[in-house]
Amino acid sequence: MDEDLDLEKLLKYSLDTWLFKQGEMVSLVIHLGHRLGLYEAMDGIGNTTAEELSKVTDCHERWILEWLRCNAAAGLIKTSDGSNFELEPEAAAVLAQSDKPTYAAAVFANLKPIEVIDGIAEAFKTGIGLSYDGQGDGSEHAVEAMCGPMSKALLVSQVLPLLNGVEEKMREGARVLDVGCGTGLAIELLSEAFPASTFIGYDPSSRAIAVARERFSSHKNVELFDLGAESIPDSTNADFVMTLDCLHDMPRPDIALKAIHGALKDDGTLLVKEIKSSATWTDNLRNPVLALMYATSITTCLSSAMSDTDTLGLGTLGLNPELLSAMIKEAGFTSFHQHEVEDPTNLYYEIRP
Repeated sequence: MDEDLDLEKLLKYSLDTWLFKQGEMVSLVIHLGHRLGLYEAMDGIGNTTAEELSKVTDCHERWILEWLRCNAAAGLIKTSDGSNFELEPEAAAVLAQSDKPTYAAAVFANLKPIEVIDGIAEAFKTGIGLSYDGQGDGSEHAVEAMCGPMSKALLVSQVLPLLNGVEEKMREGARVLDVGCGTGLAIELLSEAFPASTFIGYDPSSRAIAVARERFSSHKNVELFDLGAESIPDSTNADFVMTLDCLHDMPRPDIALKAIHGALKDDGTLLVKEIKSSATWTDNLRNPVLALMYATSITTCLSSAMSDTDTLGLGTLGLNPELLSAMIKEAGFTSFHQHEVEDPTNLYYEIRP
């Protein structure tokens, strides 16, 4: 070993690196628990053994024991002897209960296939990233898995009431555009709460729109388009437009905002939901999962934002409040207000023409 190396620092870098590898492997174990319904089976039953869990899940006892012990070693399941295990209520809210805003087990379902990794590596050379459709089978479900639990908890109950006059319009029957609608979760939540309104979804991902069309196959008040934001008609007839956690993914969010401005009525409202971020590195360091944010940007958000030749290339943390405010003014909007919402990850803005 090189005698010039600081042994303490060497051990720290080595441990930190292997902990990231451990995270990769535990991610697969969490995915298996989600896929096989193991966390759900443990929810609320108290102490259990591998034998008992194998019977209720129809899985092999030896495999279940290894899975339980891995989760216990990762601190996700409690045990004192390696034979009796418990999924605590707080852990169940994260790993088993899909109706909770804290639910996260589903985010491990979209593990990147080798052809997508090859494409991202090529993007480092060419500068051109992968669109969402280029990010592999199942990628259309990834955004809903990441953002869905918080949207279910907050969008109808907490966010909409903050927007001046929007709920009243939607009860009476508003024209609502969801720009970057993905698989249609937000439209589903709003269409159930406001059945008198009409909903139009736009998304450039043909995979996501296909899922959304199946989701709304029996809905008369939902229309979906496999198109990007720049293709929104300059109709000035929309009462309410949403862009939920997607402007930073777009190659040209500035053009998207100008198109949205042209679609809104004079008294219409734009709701923008964006990742919490700052223009300065020091401020961003307050984020406890900053490395995850940048990794997600490389594999998903920046890739989409760089999937053309003429892009702004913002990425996950690229659309901070100051930049968004400037873009909003450039697009022709005159009112820009940030609302306080109990969401640890996102910021919410009410914007008017």
